[in-house]
Amino acid sequence: LSPNFLILDEPTNHLDMETIEALGNAILKFQGGVVLVSHDERLIRMICKELWVVKDGTVKSLDGGFDEYRNIVEKELAENGI
Repeated sequence: LSPNFLILDEPTNHLDMETIEALGNAILKFQGGVVLVSHDERLIRMICKELWVVKDGTVKSLDGGFDEYRNIVEKELAENGI
């Protein structure tokens, strides 16, 4: 019996770059659905087709992907003087 859905919560913790790439390749070959929670930009850019941000009790889909997310975070940091 094979899984048809994966839920991965920070799967890159304690992994080196080569192992993260291998994980990304394995996920790309996976034939089912995947929900990924990660702060690893490399893995996100490698495998994600959609990006949703969960914040303050809301979920928002970002059509601009990781670049849009980065712009939002940089703007928030600048507004807070960080």
